[in-house]
Amino acid sequence: MSTETAPTADRVAAPPPAGWEEARSRVYAVGLAAALPAVARSLADIDGFTLAEPLTTRTDLPAFPTSSVDGWAVRGTGPWRVVGRVLAGSTPAPLTEDDTTVEIATGAMVPEGATAVLRVEESTVADGLVRGTPRKTPEWRQPGEEAYADEELLPVGTPVDPAVIGLAASCGHDTLLVRRAPRAALLVFGDELLTAGPPAAGRVRDALGPAVPAWLRRYGCQVRPSDVVGPVADTLPAHVAALRSALAGADLVCTTGGTMNGPVDHLHPTLEALGADYVVNTVAVRPGFPMLLARLADPDGRIRFVAGLPGNPQSAIVALVSLVAPLLAGLQGRSMPVLPQATLAEAVPGRGDHTHLALVRLDRAAGTAYPVRHVGSAMLRGLAGADGFAVIRPGTRGEPGDRVPIVPLPLLPGERAS
Repeated sequence: MSTETAPTADRVAAPPPAGWEEARSRVYAVGLAAALPAVARSLADIDGFTLAEPLTTRTDLPAFPTSSVDGWAVRGTGPWRVVGRVLAGSTPAPLTEDDTTVEIATGAMVPEGATAVLRVEESTVADGLVRGTPRKTPEWRQPGEEAYADEELLPVGTPVDPAVIGLAASCGHDTLLVRRAPRAALLVFGDELLTAGPPAAGRVRDALGPAVPAWLRRYGCQVRPSDVVGPVADTLPAHVAALRSALAGADLVCTTGGTMNGPVDHLHPTLEALGADYVVNTVAVRPGFPMLLARLADPDGRIRFVAGLPGNPQSAIVALVSLVAPLLAGLQGRSMPVLPQATLAEAVPGRGDHTHLALVRLDRAAGTAYPVRHVGSAMLRGLAGADGFAVIRPGTRGEPGDRVPIVPLPLLPGERAS
């Protein structure tokens, strides 16, 4: 491992850590202030984007009365003489005479003058006449039954998924104004890391290089294989060069390791060399407190962010859910993530004056949370079997029966929690 360091005189004492809830609010606010520009995109190209304007209807939905069954559109009390057929996609002539009918398909426009729709399975046809008793409840959909013209269906900040795309199409839209997915990159720091094979000879396998990009994608980021770089050599020039290069094409660069002020921790001097400002520099949370978020502003006003994740794997994921998730929500113009709650099934210890994020698995049917094992900062076994983190506030401990906030682990884009 290299021993090249930044001059000791350049190192300054870190400020007191921010409270966990304060840090989340702070990074969301700076993300929202730097929200990505809105662009008009076709419906085929917006899955995973975010609405930058409300989704409204261009017409009533449905726009005209449509039959909800296959059958007969009738006028009068019957029996009815057949005078035509109406299929979906055509405009029928009005029914102007009593005791006449047209055969009608599901989804077809109901002709003007029709008084009822008779289901085909509840009708008979003989001697050229249709007989039967229409149901009392109308068998067609009225204009505006789902929505009226110009009605707001979804607000700004709604994530776009296949259901939203389908709704937009049904409203008559071809394009929508959206905010694109943030572009993210990852720099892995640490000469001690192996990128293949088992740990050996004092070197450990890098678990974050393969994992963090997948987490970022679940938060709605675009991450290409070429955006993952490392391990970066443990020298200040290598760190500066790698971060400068990554920032050229990314809205957010995550780094792993180097967030403390040890002899080969170069992230802080690198941020100073690039003119970054700290949004958050350490958070009073366990595990993962030496996390950070910094902001860089270009002369043209473009804002980019650097999220420093601790090197211990579970601590890095705590930093992702604590700082990166609310930042990305702000950048996409989405609402601050609201934390669901669950009832603790077992006791969870506190961490003194720090917030404790404790890995739990959820029984969603019962609304309960169970602590998992193997939850050390360097461990990932517990994380692999968990659904999220229970939030145990400073100065408290979690007792069975307590209702506590849960920080959920991110889902696949478009996936909804059960």
